[in-house]
This record gives sequence, C-alpha cells and structure tokens, in this order.
Amino acid sequence: MKIILLGAPGAGKGTQAQFLTQEFEIPQISTGDMLRAAIKNNTELGKMAKQFMDEGKLVSDDLIIALVQERIAQDDCKNGFLLDGFPRTLAQADALKNANVAIDAIVEIDVADDVIVQRMSGRRVHMGSGRTYHMLYNPPKVEGKDDLTGEELIQREDDKEEIVKDRLAVYHKQTQPLVAYYKAEASSSDTIKYIHVDGTQDIKVVQQQIKEKLS
Repeated sequence: MKIILLGAPGAGKGTQAQFLTQEFEIPQISTGDMLRAAIKNNTELGKMAKQFMDEGKLVSDDLIIALVQERIAQDDCKNGFLLDGFPRTLAQADALKNANVAIDAIVEIDVADDVIVQRMSGRRVHMGSGRTYHMLYNPPKVEGKDDLTGEELIQREDDKEEIVKDRLAVYHKQTQPLVAYYKAEASSSDTIKYIHVDGTQDIKVVQQQIKEKLS
C-alpha cells in the first residue's frame, strides 16, 4: 500500500499516520527525516543536500525526488510506504509523477480552519513531563496548573493562534491545490484511490472509514 497523506497542520495526520503504518506494516517517510538520514549516512545525495542547506538554499525538488526513490527502494518499503509532508506543492507532485513513483491512494483528512485554530490554540503543556491539556476538551483541575505537580502550564509557540493562522495560510496557498490535483488523477485512473474523510469525527471513526475505503 503506497499512500500520500494530505491535510492541514493540526488536522490529525500524525495520529492517522501512526495507525496506517501499523495497519499495513509500512514505514512513514517524511522528507525531513529522510534528509537528516542521508546527511548523517554521508550518501552522495546526502552530500548534495547538505551543500544546498549549508548555502542557505532550499533543497531542489529533483534532489528530494531522488531521495524518495532511494528511500522507497529499501527493504522496509517492500509492502509500500506512507508519504507524509510530501509532496507539498504542485511542482513536487508533477516531479513525483514524472519519476514514475507509483501511488495507490491519497488520504485527505479534512478539518475546517476554525476547528484547527480552536484545537491547537487551546493546547497547554507541562514542560517537565510532556503532559498535555486542552482548555476546552481536557482542562487541568486548576486553570494553568499541571494536575500532578501544580507547576505552570505553557502554550507552545507553534500553538499560538496567530502562528496557527499563518501556518494554515501557507498550507492553503502551497498544498491545498494538491487536493484538486489528486482528485483529477484518481478520476482518470483505475489504480489510484482518493479518500476524503471528515477529521472532526472521533479518531476511531476516522480510522475505520480510512481502513474501509482502502480495502
């Protein structure tokens, strides 16, 4: 099963990625992890990527595609793979297609922006333990305090409302067009499925719907 996972930041992709990788016994491939591994292992592609990064440049789409091809040729991808966070743009989707990387399904987890802002901006964290709370869905017993230690809870920078809105704006500009792109690909193909699920439902319901639509 070769899957591309789409969805805005905060839509719950991480949770569903974990479920899918376990369910189908496939690795989750993120470009960040892949780049770090190639650089650490000092591969030829890793050296090229490091040069781009050392010069403060974005790693080219061609190089990313080459890294993806190198990664999916490894033994742990024999049952397939899950691409998370790639492609991010139409140019990357075209490059992936032109490189003849076969995809079985695109899974889109759809959550409205206002729900995502509420989800993320309401999160609070106890830094010492990593325990997380939500001001609406899972509030601490005492406002702003960790239940066990009584220590202050913090709001991570990435969870601040204005940061969440900025990230969503970038997603809509860069990545949202992939929804229409892959819907068109699926409608003209007998081998690619496009799966849309409502990510505001219970996690187990979302998992069940994805599983049923993939099978």
